[in-house]
Amino acid sequence: MKDPKTMTISDIMSKSVLSVDASMTINEAAKMMEDAKVGAVIVMENNLPIGIVTDRDFAIKAVAHAYPISSPIKQIMSSPLFSISSDDSIRTASDLMHDREIRKLPVIDDDNLVGIVTSTDIVKLLAVSTEDDVRDMYFHSVVKIFSNYSPYH
Repeated sequence: MKDPKTMTISDIMSKSVLSVDASMTINEAAKMMEDAKVGAVIVMENNLPIGIVTDRDFAIKAVAHAYPISSPIKQIMSSPLFSISSDDSIRTASDLMHDREIRKLPVIDDDNLVGIVTSTDIVKLLAVSTEDDVRDMYFHSVVKIFSNYSPYH
């Protein structure tokens, strides 16, 4: 295994990512997600990623607002789309996920969707990290939390 301190998103991302056109219906997108056994789809418009729909969006947005399943998927997507590039650090992804309270990040290089990284991917990496790596990640997290509540920043 590579040193976790030098690993990048490309080392842990899934290259298999489902994307759908913004005009696709909520029902069609849900069926695609079920068939592919994934928890998110990236919404595309003019071959550019513009949003993400997660299984949570179906429960919270579609059902809570009683949108017809024939509505365009664009209606329930989360936007703006937060993303990361494949050469970014895992810590950068983790920080972005924490700050934005999201669990899935599309990986976009030069406006092209190349993968997706999830909080589960990061947890799996943590599970096989050495004690020193875990300690380093812990102290980074403590410093970040402290800086959020410190009266000195």
